[in-house]
Amino acid sequence: MSLIDRYILKLFLLYLVAGLAVFVTLYLTVDAMSFAVRHADAEVSSLIKYYSYYSPWVIYQLVPIGCLLATLFTLATMNRSNEMTALFSMGTSLMRISAPMLIAVAVISAAAFGVADQVLPRLMQKKSYVEYVEIKKRPGLYSTVKTNKIWFRTENVLFNIKTLNPETKKAQGITLYYFDPSWQLTQLIAANEVEMKGNMWDLKNGVVTLFAAESSFPLTRSFVDKTITMNEDLRDIQSTSNSSNMMSLRELSRFIQRNKEAGLDTLSYEVDYHAKFGFAFAALVMSVVGIPFSVSRARSGGIFVNLGICLGLAFLYWVGYSSGLTLGEHGVLPPIVAAWGPNLITVSVAWILLKRLKR
Repeated sequence: MSLIDRYILKLFLLYLVAGLAVFVTLYLTVDAMSFAVRHADAEVSSLIKYYSYYSPWVIYQLVPIGCLLATLFTLATMNRSNEMTALFSMGTSLMRISAPMLIAVAVISAAAFGVADQVLPRLMQKKSYVEYVEIKKRPGLYSTVKTNKIWFRTENVLFNIKTLNPETKKAQGITLYYFDPSWQLTQLIAANEVEMKGNMWDLKNGVVTLFAAESSFPLTRSFVDKTITMNEDLRDIQSTSNSSNMMSLRELSRFIQRNKEAGLDTLSYEVDYHAKFGFAFAALVMSVVGIPFSVSRARSGGIFVNLGICLGLAFLYWVGYSSGLTLGEHGVLPPIVAAWGPNLITVSVAWILLKRLKR
């Protein structure tokens, strides 16, 4: 690594750390204030634990924006001080100047991807536990993923759902276990499908099994349609149903495979699986697209212009990325295309802009 490369890398890392510190602090401050207001009776120790588990996830989500900001400000700073002009006069191309930053982004992305796969799912489980058990005092909404099912608990009922689609308000593969005050199993209901209408759930094609104390054998009866009343509202379960964030790639892959073998819809989980890989490249993609803007606009404005460019590019990328995932979850695009399409389109646009610069 040459002296110039080390200089560029040092400047890039300085802007990256500063940018992440600013963005993460602003996000956590605003979120913590609103969260504390909504849960004024929560203990301070619980709030501290909640954000200690949540902060690494926020940092991971903001790494792409931090890399984009660092790329823009590094090249813009060098351009304003005529260092870019000097390097161009030596025959150094723009991509060669940017190489140390892109290599650093690739290394950071790989490290962040490993942490996100192995560490963050466990932290998100702990965050969910603190939120629903210690802060909201609603342990029934604390969901856990075991084998191929998502488990919930409400009062004296334990139930699991294999797949849940909050948008259509439907679920597949639901089993409910009813217990008496002494926690003896009294009733079991299993259904292939359920449509959730607020607190009223319509179950279809299932069986009811009664465990009566006066009978030696459980009594079983099948049904085509059955309506039950649940204490948990769909909106609450929807907020805890994103189990993909609580599973590693290997666990999510097994989860998808087992649900497929059971004949259940796994489309949204497949999109989430590929999105984990696609997001890992978001920092590199956003850094590449920021290169032509940082050079062409560096002399026309100051720090606020560059910051505006950074936020604008980040917004456009996230709109495209979110739209791709939404189309994938609705079956309009294959999951792999939904997750990778926005990255490929963004890189193509960046490549066209770089070619037009002719540097």
